[in-house]
Amino acid sequence: MMRGLVKREWRLITQVCTTKTASSNNEVIAEMRSASPCDNSIVPISQVKDISGPVSKDNVIFPATNIIPDNHTSWLPSPYTATGKTISQYKKLSKFRLTSLVVVTTMGGYAMAPAAFDLSSFAMCTLGTGMISAAANAINQYHEVPFDSQMSRTKNRVLVTGQITPLKSVLFAAVSASTGLCMLYFGVNGLTAALGAGNLFLYTSIYTPMKRISIVNTWIGSVVGAIPPLMGWAGCAGSLDSGAMILAGILYAWQFPHFNALSWNLRPDYSRAGYRMMAVTNPSLCRRTAFRYSLAIVGLSLMAPVLDVTNYWFALETIPLNAYFAYLAYKFNKKSDSKSSRSLFRFSLLHLPALMLLFLANKKEWYFKKNAEEETIKTDSNYMVLKPSKTATSLGNVLPVAVAEGPR
Repeated sequence: MMRGLVKREWRLITQVCTTKTASSNNEVIAEMRSASPCDNSIVPISQVKDISGPVSKDNVIFPATNIIPDNHTSWLPSPYTATGKTISQYKKLSKFRLTSLVVVTTMGGYAMAPAAFDLSSFAMCTLGTGMISAAANAINQYHEVPFDSQMSRTKNRVLVTGQITPLKSVLFAAVSASTGLCMLYFGVNGLTAALGAGNLFLYTSIYTPMKRISIVNTWIGSVVGAIPPLMGWAGCAGSLDSGAMILAGILYAWQFPHFNALSWNLRPDYSRAGYRMMAVTNPSLCRRTAFRYSLAIVGLSLMAPVLDVTNYWFALETIPLNAYFAYLAYKFNKKSDSKSSRSLFRFSLLHLPALMLLFLANKKEWYFKKNAEEETIKTDSNYMVLKPSKTATSLGNVLPVAVAEGPR
């Protein structure tokens, strides 16, 4: 008698469970299994208050299944137990691909400067900038470990997983930054070293904390991205002029369509970690900003030959490249989805190297075979002799070169 009653009660409960909607049932199952493992006991009749009511853990008990063995782990302990691959770990700490992009833009600025090419200063400028960039990225990751651990994109970084200890990351940053600044100051000039030191401070002490405070961080980050070509230009010419500003302006404007497209698909990650990004707090501004600055690149490219940075072929050759970049940004602005944002981001990775190559191919004048000590430029009515100083080693020697006029 009792056995039949229990079987009938269990049959009624099972029938209720199977007639509920899939979504409700899944939610209940998830809640029940997250609570605590249960045994295989049968529901007492006293607990069945209303057979037609909603399913809950009060009237259904699930058997414990799929229990993970004690010796099984799905995460890596901290500190990281695997040994070896030290170089690979420090490359990740320095964000090697990002640092490589910074170095490339620095090399582009050096090559575009209107001065003689010097191999030793070029090498010191390139290596010094790369080491400062590596130090900045290491400090950035040191500060953001608690937040990187909450993001799918960054949860496997070397500091988060314990592959490198915080102390080692700080030591790496200190050695890299000091070495890089010494290389720039003693091997290039004071202006380049000052730009490098300023960029290091801007990235680590202003941009990094600003990411959790205001969307202004994107504009500050764009300034950080625009300084490396100025460092290259200053490393070659010893001063900055309007041509350098054109190059830096293009790098500054490029950051917005590039990063805004990247951050669009990472909104859940940024929101979970508490970052104040345009894509999270103001999506419409994120889309508009990407499109507006893509148009700014078109205008700045057209200004390059006007300021004697390039010849006029550059303006013609960049129109199709910049126009397609602006078109992708327009599509992203009008229909912001995963497809349009990925298309814009991927093309931005091709757009910048292609634009830099066009800059180099259409440079106004090369100085490889010129005498760096004295250049004679003929004007309408007289001659002007430019006497650039040798490689500057202090801020007092990096002002624009003096101009001595010849006989009138």
